Amino acid sequence: MKKVVAIIISLVALNVSAQNHQAFEVGEWFRFRIHYGMFNASFATLEVKETTLRNQPVYHVVGKGKSTGLLHLFFKVDDNYETFMDKKSGAPLRFIRQIDEGGHTRDYLTDFDHDSNTAHVFNRKRNTRNIYTVPDNVHDMLSSFYYLRNNLDISALDRGEMFDIKMLLDDEVHDFKLKFLGREVIKTKMGNIAALKFQPYVLAGRVFEKKESLTIWVSDDKNRIPLKIQADLAVGSLDADIDAFKGLKYPLNIIME
Repeated sequence: MKKVVAIIISLVALNVSAQNHQAFEVGEWFRFRIHYGMFNASFATLEVKETTLRNQPVYHVVGKGKSTGLLHLFFKVDDNYETFMDKKSGAPLRFIRQIDEGGHTRDYLTDFDHDSNTAHVFNRKRNTRNIYTVPDNVHDMLSSFYYLRNNLDISALDRGEMFDIKMLLDDEVHDFKLKFLGREVIKTKMGNIAALKFQPYVLAGRVFEKKESLTIWVSDDKNRIPLKIQADLAVGSLDADIDAFKGLKYPLNIIME
């Protein structure tokens, strides 16, 4: 049940054009309950704050994932992700990834220089520093989620349409792709909610059973928040469902029966 926060965040990467509207605001928070097979395995949270970085006001988004119950006794998961984003453009200025997954640990701090198309990556665990060339409009796992929520034109989506985005993770730029599968109404803890359904493409192998192993549902409204994720893993299956939220900029469109 590794990289829970990474799965939830990175799956929301969609196509962008010109900025349409601000889909979130400071104070937004939501929590996901993660199930691995029959077990309630962990919780993941995302929260929008604000601070100052490089003498400018920025959004500071914090994502956390933590194992619970029996899983925590046998396979501890304790992940922390943070991004610092320009308030006007949504571009990432700094990204922090600290993970502890069954004793496997990583601790990276990445500073982005968009003027020179470089990323300065500090591996704090090994005390090494490297500079990597990155493409225009590159994002980290967290900034991609919030930037794309602002820029997705949900009125122009066609079933079967493919999307991609460039995303830097540690020392490698990933070309993340997914397909729009259509619109559905899904049942959640909060009630029935209209959703956009997507299928991300992942690498089949040790973690995922096949490249079409993931499905995600995103709210079909101005919030565009992830509601549900299903994953067929090489061993077992994983489900993530929204469990609680507060501070949404727009009312969640709950469908009354």
